[in-house]
Amino acid sequence: MTRLRLPLFVLLSLAYPLLVYSFLGRFEPRWLSLLLFVLAVLRALGTRTQGGWWIAAGAGILAAWSMLANAALPLKLYPVLVNLLLLALFGLSLRFGPPLVERLARLKEPDLPPVAVRYTRRVTQIWCVFFLFNGSIALATAVWASERVWALYNGLIAYVLIGALMAGEWLVRRRVKAGAHG
Repeated sequence: MTRLRLPLFVLLSLAYPLLVYSFLGRFEPRWLSLLLFVLAVLRALGTRTQGGWWIAAGAGILAAWSMLANAALPLKLYPVLVNLLLLALFGLSLRFGPPLVERLARLKEPDLPPVAVRYTRRVTQIWCVFFLFNGSIALATAVWASERVWALYNGLIAYVLIGALMAGEWLVRRRVKAGAHG
């Protein structure tokens, strides 16, 4: 992504649930679908991966559904889509290897010891469980909860959970590395 598109994409992605919640009562869903179209276009313009194309295509489909049906549900399903595709990305990397977390770790440390390879596989599995859990909650809030609860979970709580998982993994990784070196 270019210098402007990446920050815009990240900002819109993070603020998406709160923007949808803020504007749902003021604008018809068909007009809010434009926000999802913008996210889809920014994702498509900035992606070099097949997973990025799938997210862009899925977001475009949800936006078109929202626009044609003038329905809010497709707008609220975007976090479900992201979790589903991340689950697929991480899960397929476990099946067809190497696991995604191992690939990321090898960018910093190309010669991973066997204990680190096992550890990165386990972390990839944990992320799969997280995406399954988070996507399920996102789906439940989209279908059965109020817009307020949907926005609270998908615009705040999910980010706190992601941060907690990342921080917890970082702490565990430090202990694993210390044990391997000491």
